[in-house]
Amino acid sequence: MRETKKDLRIVRTKKFLYEALIVLLKEKPFEEIKVSDICEQALINRSTFYAHYSDKYDLLDSFIKDVKLSLKEELEKNKNITNTKEYYLEMLRIFFLHVDMRKDFYSAIIVNNQNSIVTDMIFSALNEEIQKRIEEDRDLLKKKIPSDIVVSFYLGAVFNIGIDWLKNPSKYTTEELISYLEELLPDVL
Repeated sequence: MRETKKDLRIVRTKKFLYEALIVLLKEKPFEEIKVSDICEQALINRSTFYAHYSDKYDLLDSFIKDVKLSLKEELEKNKNITNTKEYYLEMLRIFFLHVDMRKDFYSAIIVNNQNSIVTDMIFSALNEEIQKRIEEDRDLLKKKIPSDIVVSFYLGAVFNIGIDWLKNPSKYTTEELISYLEELLPDVL
């Protein structure tokens, strides 16, 4: 029972630190944020911070890894769809829902801070998902479309639309974006 309390405290501390980091990233660039700012915002002592992280970069790295793991787990739910167009539309729905549920994070880190680490994290997670799909898609393999072309096509579309959506969140709803993409995507690759 004591072990559970310790785990809950660690989870709660991480949550407070992540939330504090997001608030601060909305206000100023990451480079200007100090550990003391994070601790003050999270209402924790510096010693508590350093018990979990070596510095603010370690905190950011941990946060990004947690977000990437969450995205990869959500994308895994899409593996049962066999139709290529439906697969990619569902991947987009999952991605946009993931971003929507973490809009503060993505907006603060990508739009306000233009952090390439997060861009790389998104590309990596989506790239792995698309690569797996290509390896399993026998029809696509028969067409001999190079996988890097397919990956670049979908990653570019998803990422650029996602960034525009984060910059102008009230311009389109998630479902509107999906319906537009449904019109743009070919029925068969």
